[in-house]
Amino acid sequence: MAILKIARMGHPVLKRVAESVIDPTAPEIHKLINDMVDTLEDIGGAGLAAPQVHVPLRVVVFHVPGTRLAAEDGASGQVPPGIPLTALINPEITPLGPETVEGIEACLSVPGLAGMVPRYRNIRYRALAPDGSVIEREASGFHARVVQHECDHLDGILYPMRMKDMATLSFVEELRRYEDKEAED
Repeated sequence: MAILKIARMGHPVLKRVAESVIDPTAPEIHKLINDMVDTLEDIGGAGLAAPQVHVPLRVVVFHVPGTRLAAEDGASGQVPPGIPLTALINPEITPLGPETVEGIEACLSVPGLAGMVPRYRNIRYRALAPDGSVIEREASGFHARVVQHECDHLDGILYPMRMKDMATLSFVEELRRYEDKEAED
């Protein structure tokens, strides 16, 4: 297992369409997924796409803890079950309706910045699992946002390219500072 170096905005691997994986059960794909999981755990993100670790293949790993779902989706009361660590190979996304919602996104490949990004509220995604079986799920809210964000990397798209208003692009540190001041007032 290894911690992989994250490609940052401007690197050519992040600008191209990633290649399909021919055999999801291949040992090199399993090693890549394991290394991506180690990297994600080390850096503390919600998701990671193979191009972000300099590998131009259509592979994504992500997880969404229930506490994060509750916080991002505004759920009150009981914490919903989270989305366990999932590896998607050759994922495809289908929007379930035209409705979009804006939310703040950040990215390991765009360190220190965040901005408001519109995403489909409800999606269906289909992919292969590392054992070759098919994963097919419907997602909404933050779960849908994470999947769309990570899959964008497979098509050479970073979140600033999806932003409607670049005036919302901010340093994360500044967002937190003013969020904390608002909470104090």
